[in-house]
Amino acid sequence: MALPEWTVYLLCIASVCGGFYICRVSKCARKSAWKNSRIAKLMGRTEKPLFWIAYSLYTRTKLGYIFHKRQMKKARERYPAGHSKTQPTIINGIKIIPVPILLDNYSYVVIDTASNMAVVVDPADPQPVQACLEEEGVELQAVLCTHKHWDHSGGNRALKRRYMSCRVYGNAMDNIPGLTHPLSDKDTIDFGTRLHFRAFYTPGHTVGHVIYLLDGRAIGGPSSLFSGDLVFLSGCGRMFEGNASTMLSSLDTVGSLNDETLLWPGHEYAEDNLMFAAELEPCNVVREQKLQWVLQQRGQRLCTCPSTLAEEKQYNPFLRSHSQDLHRALGLQQKQDEDWTSYRARVLEELRRRKDIYKDR
Repeated sequence: MALPEWTVYLLCIASVCGGFYICRVSKCARKSAWKNSRIAKLMGRTEKPLFWIAYSLYTRTKLGYIFHKRQMKKARERYPAGHSKTQPTIINGIKIIPVPILLDNYSYVVIDTASNMAVVVDPADPQPVQACLEEEGVELQAVLCTHKHWDHSGGNRALKRRYMSCRVYGNAMDNIPGLTHPLSDKDTIDFGTRLHFRAFYTPGHTVGHVIYLLDGRAIGGPSSLFSGDLVFLSGCGRMFEGNASTMLSSLDTVGSLNDETLLWPGHEYAEDNLMFAAELEPCNVVREQKLQWVLQQRGQRLCTCPSTLAEEKQYNPFLRSHSQDLHRALGLQQKQDEDWTSYRARVLEELRRRKDIYKDR
């Protein structure tokens, strides 16, 4: 898909109102203010300014939610039982259930089976999430929302209405629907004695993106990272609201976590991501083994989550901007006056550019 699917729906509207919008901004704002505005910076990074108008409509107006409702209806009709078959993972009484929603998203229901407490991560479609909660016989305590995009936040308000004591967590910078408890970097969130989460501020995909780490020490097992659209199996999200340096810092946050940490991403992108990685590093044995496993899984429409961060550090190119093999594959060299972090950000930018071209083919 050349662009995110919501752009097809909104670009028609954007093409009509875009000229009026830009003229209005030009007349009403001083030239210096326009140069420093977020919209100007975004448009400066692309040759498709209408895309950014559509993006603003999607994220800041009711048109985005209308499109999201259309996508929910479409996905429910196409995949009545969900786009993928999933199985719960149980770690010493903590049950993590991937809930397939929309066309390729995952929400996650996390349950402490000893207390019947449950939280849900990114409930974009409240219907399958609520069905899961009812089947498990648990009461929802909270929504942990990674970012504002409707395919991650679209069910927040509906679940808040259904479960009156439910809290909605997220970063206030991202205008999370139904937000009740704003979070800052490294804030902790506790539910009972065994569900201990830590939020990490990871901008880049959006300005207020957050990831959630379920601490494994309280349950005597590995930690679990719910990464939203920051990191996928062998991939990372588009840099809609940040530059490569910002995204690199966020990815380094993931890279600093324990290797045994389980990765629970927001989308089923594994096959496409590993095929792209294969073009960069065809001789990466670990990547090839993972690809063959993923092809078997997806051939049966089985979920590919979770992977581990130890695996990701071996084959995910977006977590390996330090790799000299990757630098050679990209044809990049560090400049004489370029510090290491700036060079890695340039590597990441080139990786993301090539991935976008790969998706466009």
